[in-house]
Amino acid sequence: MAHTFHIPVMGTGFTIDSPIRVARYGISSVVSLVDDTLIENVRKFYAQRYGKKYSPINKHDDDWRAKRITAYLNLSDEIVAKQFEDLKASPFTPSSEITRYFEFLPDSSPLKIQYAQMLVENDPGQKLDLQNSLRSLITPGKIDVNIMTKIDRANFAKDGTPLSEEYSDALAALRGYANSTLRSAIVLSAGFNRRLYTYIEDFADFYPDANGQFKKEIILKVSDYRSAITQGKFLAKKGLWVSEFRVESGLNCGGHAFAGSGNLMGPILEEFKQKQRELIEQLGSTCVEALKAKNKPVPSSPLTFRLTAQGGIGTTNEDKFLQRYYGVVSTGWGSPFLLVPQAVQIDNDTLTKLAAAGENDIYLSDVSPLNVAFNNLRNSLSEIKKCLLIDEGTPGSPCMLGHLATNTEFTKNPVCTASRVYQKLKLEALKALGLSKEEYERQFKKITSKACICSQLGDGVYINESIPKKDVLAPAVCPGPNIAYFNRPATLKEMIDHIYGRQNIMLFKNRPHMFIKELRLNIEQFELVLADKSTEAADKRNAVIKEYQANLTDGIAYYRSLVANLLEENDAARERFLADLNECARKISQISPPTTP
Repeated sequence: MAHTFHIPVMGTGFTIDSPIRVARYGISSVVSLVDDTLIENVRKFYAQRYGKKYSPINKHDDDWRAKRITAYLNLSDEIVAKQFEDLKASPFTPSSEITRYFEFLPDSSPLKIQYAQMLVENDPGQKLDLQNSLRSLITPGKIDVNIMTKIDRANFAKDGTPLSEEYSDALAALRGYANSTLRSAIVLSAGFNRRLYTYIEDFADFYPDANGQFKKEIILKVSDYRSAITQGKFLAKKGLWVSEFRVESGLNCGGHAFAGSGNLMGPILEEFKQKQRELIEQLGSTCVEALKAKNKPVPSSPLTFRLTAQGGIGTTNEDKFLQRYYGVVSTGWGSPFLLVPQAVQIDNDTLTKLAAAGENDIYLSDVSPLNVAFNNLRNSLSEIKKCLLIDEGTPGSPCMLGHLATNTEFTKNPVCTASRVYQKLKLEALKALGLSKEEYERQFKKITSKACICSQLGDGVYINESIPKKDVLAPAVCPGPNIAYFNRPATLKEMIDHIYGRQNIMLFKNRPHMFIKELRLNIEQFELVLADKSTEAADKRNAVIKEYQANLTDGIAYYRSLVANLLEENDAARERFLADLNECARKISQISPPTTP
């Protein structure tokens, strides 16, 4: 692995072609497999750009979703392979592609050290030998893919008849990846999908060979250790190995935010650190027995897994600490890369607004039809369009893609709660209830808050590449809170140099440490839990409140014990960290949970 960071999946469109942009430099990134319509359009765009043959795969062709995904991933694989071969063949001259590859590497990399030795070598023969050696050692970044397991609607034939379950969104996406030429990993996020995980058994590339090597690996994005061991065991019983557990902050992240019960990233990583051997032994023995039962090759050496982390990382000190103290092998830098047009698809309007955004401009919204909190930009074109439609008396959007169409409250066929069809029917039903003005307005706001994110998260691609689209383009964006501390667009080199501590592009002096930011976000969430007028049974509500408060209190105690280990920070930074902890502790102590009889 050339780099110690990766670019996580962002929305449906922001990282759709990131591998084509950065993989040749050894940088791994993750492509979303949600929007097969966007994937097909981007395949056509790149086929034309690189002079490749393009045959359209139309909706309702046989197995269209899987075939679109396979075709695009194969094209990406082919393009990156050619880019990388051209890079390897380029001369070691200033600004050449191979020079950029080595200059991007972290200074501690053995490859970077060998490169530095080559630069100062004066003997022509020795210099050429060193250059040839360097060329043979470099590798491209991985083209990883993501399936958000909650997005798994059923699909229908052209005549409206339901297709069998292997054509559902998630299963078709898995098949599309499994049938591709890629040697990389699939990132499974947003929870446990039993039928999807079971379906992985059908594809040989996910099983290890006798040397413990995989053509295709499984990465689980998890929010705590319990989730990791539960999902890992389920897969291990099928002979499937999790090669990486990718720990993501529940709240200090981009996209959908899966708020837990005050579980904090530091204690979660600590549990992985302490129980890593135990987890490997438990899952390993289970997996080996399953492989034997299936007459599959059993690796000659015990299988291991990687631990990676993402969510709110913003400084090189935070990055280095996670790697040194917790044994994290790679860190995910998501939202900061939204300001790097060389690495992601970002339209100019959204780029400008993100660069100018402050802490109050990024908020947890209710726009997702999944009914999961969603990080949002207040003045995105998606939000502006949504508000205009409400003002015009026609709330809701035309449902262009239908990936989130799961509601059958008013219709026989599922519709999306962000759609104009649903919101019209829902508001008519609301009017018939005879509610008070205040209650009507509250529910009206809740109904019309939903936005067409499954389509609009890809709109920036259509704008950037002038790809025709039937709907009015109104890009949505899903940055994490961390974006507020970066205030300008950056080049790829600038962002990489920032990550590795060669340059600082973050000018905000009062940015809280990533652990403190996440803690504050959890305290805000706790206050919302307390204010919620839930109809849950009193004992259940009290148990939730008690667990949340205990997790926050225990988390603060853990961070107090951690301060002395923040070796990458100076004395002033550690003192501030401790002062921020004390402030958070005071705030929690001042929150008085209501006593329910």
